[in-house]
Amino acid sequence: MIKTVKSVDLKGKRVIMRVDFNVPMKDGAVQDDTRITAAIPTIKYILDQGAKTLTLMSHLGDPSKDAKKAKEKAEKDGKTFDEAKYIAGKHRMRPVAEYLEKKLGIPVIFAGEDGCYGKKAFIESQKDGSVIMLENTRFHKEETAKEAADLDKLAKELASYGEIFVNDAFGTAHRDHASTASIAKFVKPAVAGFLMEKEVNYLEPIVTNPQKPLVAVIGGAKVSSKIAVLESLLKNSSALVIGGGMAYTFLKAQGHKVGKSLVEDDQIDTAKKILAAAQSAGVEIVLPADHIGAETFDAAAKPVAVDGLDLPDNLMGLDVGPKTLAKYKEVLAGAKTIVWNGPVGVFEFDAFAKGTGEVAKLVAEATGRGCITVVGGGDSVAAVNKFGLASKMSHVSTGGGASLELLEGKKLPGIEVCRG
Repeated sequence: MIKTVKSVDLKGKRVIMRVDFNVPMKDGAVQDDTRITAAIPTIKYILDQGAKTLTLMSHLGDPSKDAKKAKEKAEKDGKTFDEAKYIAGKHRMRPVAEYLEKKLGIPVIFAGEDGCYGKKAFIESQKDGSVIMLENTRFHKEETAKEAADLDKLAKELASYGEIFVNDAFGTAHRDHASTASIAKFVKPAVAGFLMEKEVNYLEPIVTNPQKPLVAVIGGAKVSSKIAVLESLLKNSSALVIGGGMAYTFLKAQGHKVGKSLVEDDQIDTAKKILAAAQSAGVEIVLPADHIGAETFDAAAKPVAVDGLDLPDNLMGLDVGPKTLAKYKEVLAGAKTIVWNGPVGVFEFDAFAKGTGEVAKLVAEATGRGCITVVGGGDSVAAVNKFGLASKMSHVSTGGGASLELLEGKKLPGIEVCRG
């Protein structure tokens, strides 16, 4: 069990809270506020309980890494590069603080662009009930340092800003960073916010004790990024639906012709081992039985229906066909728990989006009949949003990498610090 904000007395206390406000930005404006909105219930609860001050901290992108890439691109294109202007446009927390202020309807005080150090006196000078936003934690190399002493330097400073640490940043729960985990060494208690609690309550039982039958739909481009989650889900699943680009590595492992489809040849043996393990465990593996192919990977490419397992040499598989969708419907119909991580086709291209759209509808229908449905991973979340079905799922995770690692059965540093 994890301890939550409801387990502690917040009245009159200074609270330091890690949120995940790593949101898409363009020209200094928030483009998608899903993660901001997800943190608001915890923020409001803390304020309603009479906290003295609530100080929020988050990262926003990876400033040094992103600036380096942008600089290299500018130099390649023969353009000048203003690093300060670039960072101000993408990585400063002030616009996020202003956006949150509008969402909350109360002032959100930005602690300044000079970083996260030396803010204790500033925080303590604010009136009771104030919400304060720190600058991007990743402006400090200590935030993501490898050495404990470096992590602790920033963590200790951040800990001095509160008497209670609340972690509601599930999207970074898999990161052992100063503001997500190390801080809990220096401020007690450490508790989870409502978003973190919800994520754990939905995702952990899938690995430990799901309502059965459990059907897992695992898609995406590469087998290599999903090996651990496939192996973990084999333990409790009645069926594993494998779609997307990764399906073609499995089909090739079975001896089928895959044309120009994406294949990880170095993962063929791994695919064979997973297929063998599934057979031994009595878990049904569902692979594409037909395809929608194209000669090129392009949004404007002409879709070609392939009524069978094998693809001709001139085509690559970009979506599943009607036989496969009929099988998906059959397999999902009896499930009591469905976990979906990764699209089954190139849904970003409208001509190859039908398969992923149909999976989204089938999962939404399953929710309606009482099935627990959990969507995790950035691309599958983007898909349910694209098809307007996010509200029809039991739970849509806010953390791509974190949800994947939790489904792999790993212990996540940002969650472990909140354990009772």
